[in-house]
Amino acid sequence: MKFTATALSFLTLSLSGVPVCVLAEDHDCLIEARDTVEIRSPVEALIESVLVKRGDMVKRGQLVVQLESGAERAAVDLARSKATMEGPMRAAESRLDFARKKEQRTEQLFRQNFVSAGALDEARTQRELAESELREARENRKLAELELQRSEEILKLREIRSPFDGVVVERYQSAGEFATTNVKDPILKLAAVNPLHVEVVLPATMYGTIRKGRTAWVHPEAPDRRFKAVVTTVDSVIDAASGTFGVRLELPNPGLRIPAGAKCKLTFIGGG
Repeated sequence: MKFTATALSFLTLSLSGVPVCVLAEDHDCLIEARDTVEIRSPVEALIESVLVKRGDMVKRGQLVVQLESGAERAAVDLARSKATMEGPMRAAESRLDFARKKEQRTEQLFRQNFVSAGALDEARTQRELAESELREARENRKLAELELQRSEEILKLREIRSPFDGVVVERYQSAGEFATTNVKDPILKLAAVNPLHVEVVLPATMYGTIRKGRTAWVHPEAPDRRFKAVVTTVDSVIDAASGTFGVRLELPNPGLRIPAGAKCKLTFIGGG
């Protein structure tokens, strides 16, 4: 039996209680972070503080960079004050209530011939104007609420948060430096390292034998232990030049015992 240019290892299996030595093939592989992202500023502003350093663990949604935001916070306070003002609404409601009562009294007096039709028309007009003023007050209240929402969204741009659970790989800028939207000027680099991805390139002769859900033993350079991983992706296209195809496995990494970037050996378990 001929194997491709990979190392060979022996696995001891047990069939009907009798140990049997079966030849299994090792494949070179690479352990990578599940995701890596460089954190940049969405706006140009002075960095007020960078709240993490290299090697720190971060949680999804955790605040990692605070940009200067004095003007934005003041705008939020002003918008909130306008959005919660009760005076204009209460005044408009009171005027409408008074106008309705006046219209009702005028209608009664008109039926008794104590007031003219003109007086009744005037009372109805005052009620209609009061209704219009109340609608305007409600619209202004709605606009103030929308302005508050807009101001809060602008303020959020000054608070940069982690997009996932992970680790700080690198810190490029510090408090006092000017953050820009330039893609060449990241502030932090984060990596998601639990679970990890294991990338392996296999010969085309194995295509069809490796499917999603199949398990494998992964033996990284460090630590000197083996870990079980599960196939999540099998490339649908074979590279004609090399006669190979790629496979990705998911490797749980609780406690972050396995470093991303480590080389490894991989042995598939069982049949295809």
